[in-house]
Amino acid sequence: MKQSYFTVVENTPLTDTVVRMRLRGDTSAITRPGQFVNIRLEGRFLRRPISVCDVEGDVLTLIYKVVGGGTEQMRQMPVGTQLDLLTGLGNGYDLTEAGPNPLVIGGGVGVPPMYWLTKQLVAAGCKVTAVLGFNNGSEIFYVDEFRALGAEVIVATVDGSVGVKGFVTNALAGLDYSYFYTCGPEPMLKAVYRAAEGEGQLSFEKRMGCGFGACMGCSCRTITGNKRICKEGPVLRKEEIQWDD
Repeated sequence: MKQSYFTVVENTPLTDTVVRMRLRGDTSAITRPGQFVNIRLEGRFLRRPISVCDVEGDVLTLIYKVVGGGTEQMRQMPVGTQLDLLTGLGNGYDLTEAGPNPLVIGGGVGVPPMYWLTKQLVAAGCKVTAVLGFNNGSEIFYVDEFRALGAEVIVATVDGSVGVKGFVTNALAGLDYSYFYTCGPEPMLKAVYRAAEGEGQLSFEKRMGCGFGACMGCSCRTITGNKRICKEGPVLRKEEIQWDD
């Protein structure tokens, strides 16, 4: 974990509620796709955890959804704003398990961390298939960016307005893949856990207090005991997950 100041160099809406923010600063602590940063906002007691979408040199890309006062505050930030970030948080994806043709599955705000993962998998010579899920066509973002990386992209929308009608799991039938990686809301992760064949890694979203393992507020049960989503996670392996049903 590293604390440093970043400067906003872009803050551009991608949809009505989804925004891409690029910041320049010390990215040296961010080493694996699936990690996140924790942003200090003026007047807010708790930092805001945001998944890393991409890292290129000293430029960090975040994509966030405006869902409350904190993210609305972020949306209003002009270029040049200075932000206090904790970086290098969380346990990211392990790329060594991917095999020749991995599958990445992202739902909604679970799409952004799959972008840097896909970029690294393609760079490693993998043939990547990306299944990206949204509620409807107006919420779609970053599909062209995934295709530009060289991934085969399948879009699923709940209302059927674009691509496969239904959830990401409706797009899995008939796909051939060596391993899977996924990120999204817990109901989606649970559905993917049951529908996806073989081994994989799942990245969980939890409400966090500290973001670095001190407060134990985001603990979850696994087959080997409690783990902190912000520290031992957010990425967990399929075989260790124990659902709280």
